[in-house]
Amino acid sequence: MDTTRNVVLEAWMAEHGYSSNSLADAVNRALERLTGRPGGLDGSSVRAWKAGRVTWPKSATRKALEDVSGLPAVSLGFVPRGRAPATPSPPQQEDPDMKRRTLVGGIAAAAAVAAAAPGTASPRRIGMSDVDRLQKRFAEIIASDHRHGGQLGIEQRAAALADEALNLQNAGSATQRVRSRLYASAAAFRSSAMWAAIDGRRYDIAKAHMREAQALAEMSGDQAIKFRIWSHSGTMYRHMGRPADALAANDVARNLHITRRDPLFACLGHARQAATLGLTGDTAAVRHALGCAQDALERADLDLARPVWMAAVRDGAELETLALSAYLRLGNFEQAESHAHRSLTLLRPQMQRDRALNTARLAHAQLGQGDADAATATAMKVPADVATQHARVTRMLQEFGAALRATAPGSTILETWTEHTASWRMAA
Repeated sequence: MDTTRNVVLEAWMAEHGYSSNSLADAVNRALERLTGRPGGLDGSSVRAWKAGRVTWPKSATRKALEDVSGLPAVSLGFVPRGRAPATPSPPQQEDPDMKRRTLVGGIAAAAAVAAAAPGTASPRRIGMSDVDRLQKRFAEIIASDHRHGGQLGIEQRAAALADEALNLQNAGSATQRVRSRLYASAAAFRSSAMWAAIDGRRYDIAKAHMREAQALAEMSGDQAIKFRIWSHSGTMYRHMGRPADALAANDVARNLHITRRDPLFACLGHARQAATLGLTGDTAAVRHALGCAQDALERADLDLARPVWMAAVRDGAELETLALSAYLRLGNFEQAESHAHRSLTLLRPQMQRDRALNTARLAHAQLGQGDADAATATAMKVPADVATQHARVTRMLQEFGAALRATAPGSTILETWTEHTASWRMAA
């Protein structure tokens, strides 16, 4: 059968970062929202669309794809049955150095395509119910991060949901308040994609997510999400060993007016600054920053409604975690151990990633005080699946093993640790 490739769909997918599999997943989710039943599409279904083997998907699939893209099917290159396909113009080659990277330009281009589509129906009304649905999905992303952290799947889901939020901008009419909230939702999802990439030590990808998240946050005007993005930027640079950049990013977050309006945000800003100052070896500065964080926490009204990602700050667990990190960097192992125990007490059960990280940090603090037996017993409490599948935990335990070999070469406890880690590799 003679087929013509759907280059319009291919160009839209490339513009929005969709692979065949990720687009199939997004449409399946939209189908489930429409019909109450999960969709059955896979990458081969989308490849059939691109190849022109399917020129007009079934009605429910078509509607789901329109919900995902924010465009009518005809604007994505599909041709209704009985209508002759237009010969597509070959896409222009774009100079990579001149490629449009601003989200405003991408959104305007998509809106122009939708406006130019002939015979399209009147746009539907986008309202707060759409925003609320996105917020529920954001809570799911946060819950997945707390359990698993850093996984590529979390990053991809968050990025796809950011695109869904943006596509709603072009799917219908909306008030300015709703549009601002949609941009804030898109920024929140993109910041979670950024955080998952940071947590998985995929720093180049994290920086790309960061740039898009910052642009979206500016369009939203949402101070809380601006704080989250700049604060995550500081954490990224800290993990990359670039304290000057980390301190500068933290300063942007700490100078937002939300930190003056809500002491809980000020607490997080000071605590993350303390963790970065630990890299500089400035003990006095670390203590001052942690003191400011503690004062802010005591002034905060803990009954106020806040974003779901602030839960650990409200509990005090995040302050203890960042203090642990700061003192560990300073080599003050006794103080680090004290904060480690407090953090493990305060962390909620579902925060499995943070629990594993702080358990590994506790092991380092105990080893730093010369107690190899207790340190090894602590490190062995990290679950095997987290130890082998989470990049930051894996690296921290590898560093623990190297320190143990340097501290207790040829010892029975080193042999125990070696056998324990070998069992992880076998299980993996």
